[in-house]
Formats: sequence, C-alpha cells, structure tokens
Amino acid sequence: MNKSLIATLALALSSTPVLAQVADPAAGTVQALNSGLLSIMRAGAGAGQAGRARAIAPVVDRTFDIALMTRLAVGPTWTTIAPADQTALVAAFRALTVAQYAKNFDSYGGESFTMVPQVETRGGDKLVRTAIVSKGSSEALNYRLRQSGGQWKIIDVYYRNAISQLATRRSEFARPLATGGARSLIAHLNQLAARPADGGVR
Repeated sequence: MNKSLIATLALALSSTPVLAQVADPAAGTVQALNSGLLSIMRAGAGAGQAGRARAIAPVVDRTFDIALMTRLAVGPTWTTIAPADQTALVAAFRALTVAQYAKNFDSYGGESFTMVPQVETRGGDKLVRTAIVSKGSSEALNYRLRQSGGQWKIIDVYYRNAISQLATRRSEFARPLATGGARSLIAHLNQLAARPADGGVR
C-alpha cells in the first residue's frame, strides 16, 4: 500500500474487527467499503491499476453519495452551474475518487481495519470511527454518513480525526472554479484521475 495513503490520504482505537457483524446500517456501509479496499489491496499489482479501479468502482457507488459530496465540495457556486456541467462534475468527482483508491490501495502487507462499535449521531448524520492498522501502527479514518434513498452513504472522510476531505476538496476546487468555471474544474479533476500512481515506496 502506498505510504501516501497513511501520510495524507488515509488516515489505538477500542475496536472490533472490520469483518464482525454490525447492527447499525451506517457501520455496515463503512464495513462494505473496508472489505472492498482489502479486496483490491490483495489483488495488488496482478490486477493492475485499471483492474483495481474496476473492482472498487461499484463499491464506491454503493457506499458514497458522490453527487452530494460534489455539490458540497463545490459550495454555493453549484447553483450557478448549468445542469450538464453539474452532471459532468459529478462524473469527474467519481472518477477521481475511484482512481485514488485504486492508486493508493495497491498492495497488501497484512493491513487490517478496525471499527469502534458505537456509531455516533450528529444531527441527522452518523459518524463511524475506524482505523487502518499497518505494521503495528494505526491511522484514524472516520466517516460521516447521511441517509440517501433509504441507505446510509458516506458524505465525508476525516483523516486523523480532524482533516475533512470535503473541506480539503473545497479548497482545492476554488482556484479552477475562479479561473475557468465549471469546465476548468471538470478538466482539472479528469486530469488528476488520469494521472498514474507516483510509485511511492511502502
């Protein structure tokens, strides 16, 4: 697994194994994501980046509310964007999410996920606390979920308990939006998604 996952992307807890039965449906969503990530990690180089992307894409679709995440990351400007460009932005955000998982979860070295059994309620949302354990160290990966179509889906990821992925995205999106509008942001996201893995050392 790429070290940048632990350093920047991914982020000890009193926890239970990720494969344990979970009663809360929000925890079940996160468990499904973690299981999918372990699967592509084990597939590793043999599957190739494209193969890992194909494997994780349906998991991303089931566990993330990509449309809402895109709208929240874009911010108030969203309402001024043409519907066709909104659709293209959601597709580009999805492609980037899938690509980054395929790049960063690229090999398996005995990593595991743990999950705090108690799911916290935050207004109408839920917070599921997990950690990725690798070679004796762990990094927190917490998920905020919201109901969508009767299912609990991830709308934000917090690295090391504090760094909001949505807040980071919003900051990253600001410049392309300001300089070239939605089309510029779409091109930027697609360019990032197409960028090959950096080949970082484990």
